[in-house]
Amino acid sequence: MSLELVLEYMVSPAFVEGALMTLLLTLCSIVCGVAVGLVIALLQDTKTKIGQALTTLYLWLFRGTPVLFQIIFIYNVLPSFGIRLSAFVSGVLALSLNEGAYMAEIVRSGLQAVKTGQRVAGLALGMTRGQVLRFIVIPQAARIVLPPMGNQLIGMLKLSALVSVIAVQDLLLVANQIASANFRYFEALTAAGIYYLAMTTVFMMLQMALERALDPKARRKTRKWTLTQRLLSVSNEVATR
Repeated sequence: MSLELVLEYMVSPAFVEGALMTLLLTLCSIVCGVAVGLVIALLQDTKTKIGQALTTLYLWLFRGTPVLFQIIFIYNVLPSFGIRLSAFVSGVLALSLNEGAYMAEIVRSGLQAVKTGQRVAGLALGMTRGQVLRFIVIPQAARIVLPPMGNQLIGMLKLSALVSVIAVQDLLLVANQIASANFRYFEALTAAGIYYLAMTTVFMMLQMALERALDPKARRKTRKWTLTQRLLSVSNEVATR
């Protein structure tokens, strides 16, 4: 193993562009997946027969087939119907639809966790259903669904490597192509693995920060620290010096 070659790969333009492509693919897929999941969850909440049938069919289809199958199907089959998409768009579409099936269950569980009495109280105060959803339900549900959403984001980062089969120049494909030229697979894949670990670590830190920001108890502890404990810690530092 050559550490110099690993460092050389990590700072090379090809690896940087591959990492940026992976990050862009992940963010686009997770944002679209959350939007799809929210729509599906709201359709399930309407309890209409058409909505229930459509959501059941969607969840059955995209949770019952492999992600790799969905990527290849969208990229290779849609052109036969006159729908031609680029490899990047095909990858984002497949990952978003697959992610939406799982996000729908996460969002639905968060919406159902908000007690019905709070919705009724909002309507009694003269709020519309949209205002109740926006100002009462979603803020409370967001605190509940954030941890599983963060896990899905990290999972999406790793699933994005599957788009390499349709020639999207993501991090894994770049590492594989460079290694194929000189057969230094260990160094190339080690550099790619370090990039993946770095991105997942950043996502986990952001998730922890958001969870702390949305937790009222954590905010109260932070305020208490800033008013009392921080002053005590500063005075102790001065005393020790």
